[in-house]
Amino acid sequence: MLSEVRRGVSGAADRLLPLVYHELRGIAGKLFRKFHADGNSLQPTILVHDAFMKLTQNTNIEWADRAHFYAVAAKVTRDLLVDHARRRMAAKRGHGWHRISLSGVVNEQPADRLIDILDLEQALKELGQVAPRQEQIVEMRFFAGLTSEEVAEVLEVSTRTVLYDWRMARAWLRGRLQDPQE
Repeated sequence: MLSEVRRGVSGAADRLLPLVYHELRGIAGKLFRKFHADGNSLQPTILVHDAFMKLTQNTNIEWADRAHFYAVAAKVTRDLLVDHARRRMAAKRGHGWHRISLSGVVNEQPADRLIDILDLEQALKELGQVAPRQEQIVEMRFFAGLTSEEVAEVLEVSTRTVLYDWRMARAWLRGRLQDPQE
């Protein structure tokens, strides 16, 4: 069905949506539970709709399989969240920042320790400069909820490599995002 969407077959995207909606909505819901709730005008349903539209409108992607679809969905979701946070910051002149919990990424962070999503985006870009695969792994695990096995399949590396890189990326992010007052 993904190849039909890519080829622009009429109705293919409409047939795909019910198959992936529940999982995309679950991913969005998990992300929103990590967000600081105050002033968050973006809703999971809107995020899913926007991500799905971007995914199905891009006919240049040759979908390999389900895991590849969700890996690309992770990137699209990350981009949408960052763009939304930037627009809100610009509109509010710095007020109402989106803060997220890194408990799913940096496992030793207390659940109530929130960071700004734009700080996370900057840290991920910096990580990508020194370790691009680690950035991809964080993106797929955190923004799409893929398992280590699914990430390994997408990246065509061993699960052991993914687990090692995941551990290294979390340590790097923990150091980079640590509150200077701690």
